[in-house]
Amino acid sequence: MSTASLPLRTYGSYVNGKTLESDQWVYVIDSGTLLEDAFAGLTLKRKLEQGRIRPENLPAAIVGRVAKADRATVDAALEAAAVAAGQWVSFPLETRLERFGELLHARLAEKAQEITEILVAEGHPLALARWQVSGMLECFGPESLGFYRSQMLQEFRRGERRIEVRRRPDGVVCLNPPQNAPLSSALLGVTSLMAGNSLVIRAPRSAPLGVMYVLHEIVVPVLDEIGAPPGTLNVVCGDPAPMLSAWLDSPHVDDIMYFGSSENGIRFQERCIAAGKKPILELAGNDAVVIWKDADLDLAAEALTESFYGSGQLCMIPNQVVVHPAVADELIEHLVRHIGHILPGHPSQPDVLLTPVLRNEKFFQCLQDALDKGAELACGGHAMQADETRDPAGIFLEPTVVVVRGLESAREIDAVRHETFFPLLPLVIAEEAPDEVLLERFIGHLNTNEYGLRNSLWAKDPEVVEQVLARVTVGGLLKVNDSHIGFLPYLPTHGGTGLTGGVFGEANYPILRTSHIQGVSVSTGSRPREAVFDAWKALEAQRS
Repeated sequence: MSTASLPLRTYGSYVNGKTLESDQWVYVIDSGTLLEDAFAGLTLKRKLEQGRIRPENLPAAIVGRVAKADRATVDAALEAAAVAAGQWVSFPLETRLERFGELLHARLAEKAQEITEILVAEGHPLALARWQVSGMLECFGPESLGFYRSQMLQEFRRGERRIEVRRRPDGVVCLNPPQNAPLSSALLGVTSLMAGNSLVIRAPRSAPLGVMYVLHEIVVPVLDEIGAPPGTLNVVCGDPAPMLSAWLDSPHVDDIMYFGSSENGIRFQERCIAAGKKPILELAGNDAVVIWKDADLDLAAEALTESFYGSGQLCMIPNQVVVHPAVADELIEHLVRHIGHILPGHPSQPDVLLTPVLRNEKFFQCLQDALDKGAELACGGHAMQADETRDPAGIFLEPTVVVVRGLESAREIDAVRHETFFPLLPLVIAEEAPDEVLLERFIGHLNTNEYGLRNSLWAKDPEVVEQVLARVTVGGLLKVNDSHIGFLPYLPTHGGTGLTGGVFGEANYPILRTSHIQGVSVSTGSRPREAVFDAWKALEAQRS
């Protein structure tokens, strides 16, 4: 699949139902050009954005441009969202959720190939682009829509009363997606519209094209079709710091959904609370996978290679493995064999799963830290070119596994304690001990992880499975004998505890996180005094 023939796409800000242009533009360069000569490509982009090159007759390497919003445009987006929120909430749940979701799912399916092409142009390997699109479709699929509906409204009858437990929108939601997966994260945030919120999304300057495409070309037409008021959705591109500050300062904003590092996110959480905004954080992950002694080791190893997808630059991949000592050596053999299928190359090639890592010094620092503290190198450890030739100047990194012997002191190693965001997987072999002791240690290791995005278990013993399910309390998702990153209906794609989600962290369904519970009673003629006092009379009658 080639992206060289992609048409030049131009998008302005989308505010209050209108497209607004700008005298400043962010240019998007095809990822293949960056792969061939990153320095030349980035220099071209910088000169265009600084106005040192005229925008006429743009080279084929430029696949898109997006208007950069000024402060007035950002403020206008917030004001439009505030007006729309008061109107959009009155639309029936059937329209906001079911009709909107069904239409959006259909349009995403129709445009799946185009979405994939844009993701590849932005640097996502084809296989991972398709994985992201499949996740988007699950998010708006019929099973997931049915689950959202069940959570948004429950109705009961008691005598002459209709009782409802329902969720109501918070109001204006602002979304700051991550640089590594902005398109899919923006679509995740779109589910907050189904709760009745209005939405303002910042397209990141580093990868704005996919966000603008999917919102302008797919989401906006669906909103227009169901009659949503102007301002229900607004999209602007700009620098994160001033835009986040504008959101915090605005009296119109209720919730801010923030993707970023844990260090920055926890600080931003404090700023949100001080400003009276609800923070919804999607931060780093340090996902753990437990391999028990009866696991299917070949399938477990296959799932562990997901650690290297996108060169480890995905928050929801396995970041560490804890393995039963009885099967550790055999697992390593399976894992190294499977890693041989994890290839670098041009993102349009169907078998490519590794992406360039332009700055790799932290990878080597992290690897050296592990080796200095006693870890053993099982495979990898070098930079390489796209043809897998080892080269210190290469922009790819080999999938790397380090073996850590002993669970007790494993977190002294940075790669075990923290997210690495590199293709570096520590495999921790627990000390020899009776199985009941090992299981306690494994569960304790999971529950004391400072992060909490996803956890996985590979085991056949039903008692082991049930113990882990019953006692592991951290994380937004727990999967057993399954792909760590595969999407499923009903289940969340994001969300977690600890340094992953902050003090309010949990599994992230934005339709639920950006709404709140309200109780309702509608009576057709009850007497107030009876409602207050008859319950006690009934209790006395029962006693007598």
